[in-house]
Amino acid sequence: MSHLDRLRAVFRMALNLPPDTDVDGLEYRAIPQWDSLAHMALIAAMEDEFSVMIDTDEMIDMSSFAKAAELLEKHGIGAAAL
Repeated sequence: MSHLDRLRAVFRMALNLPPDTDVDGLEYRAIPQWDSLAHMALIAAMEDEFSVMIDTDEMIDMSSFAKAAELLEKHGIGAAAL
């Protein structure tokens, strides 16, 4: 499973979305499920799945699935650009 596939699974799980939901274009607050509380759960799930520590500035900047993929790249996780 690629890093992007793992990230997609993390998004679906943390945001309680159906397994076939297309999350690639997802943005913060674009759907009711991705509110501030879910954002914290998503960050925690990403940290667990990829063994990274995400700092406050990164949490604030992570406003979309694409930004999350970029964040993983910054942490050395090979999530290819969308």
